Amino acid sequence: MCMLKWSVLVVLCGLIPLSNAACFNAKLEFGATHCQDLADKTWHPVGSAWTNSKCNKCECNPTSLRCCDGLPSKLHFSGDCEVKYNYETCTFKVFQKGNPAIECPYSATGK
Repeated sequence: MCMLKWSVLVVLCGLIPLSNAACFNAKLEFGATHCQDLADKTWHPVGSAWTNSKCNKCECNPTSLRCCDGLPSKLHFSGDCEVKYNYETCTFKVFQKGNPAIECPYSATGK
């Protein structure tokens, strides 16, 4: 019975990294008043939130910088399709290669 409990614990602990697969955290030094965006190198005061040029949604907390993907990190679609990201509007389109007028079905993960 004890071995079963440990097995379940090991499996559950293995799932923890998957729950935040599309986010990252960076610890701030004690007393920091600003966070530096890792993509844009811009500074943001503690308590602020923003979207950077890579469409990451970030928050500057008293102890850490947290950024999460604003666009899906993995798209699944057929081989005759392609994806185009628009980082100015933080949108994307999946369409048939050579013909952007024909949209393709897709599934997305990691947002």
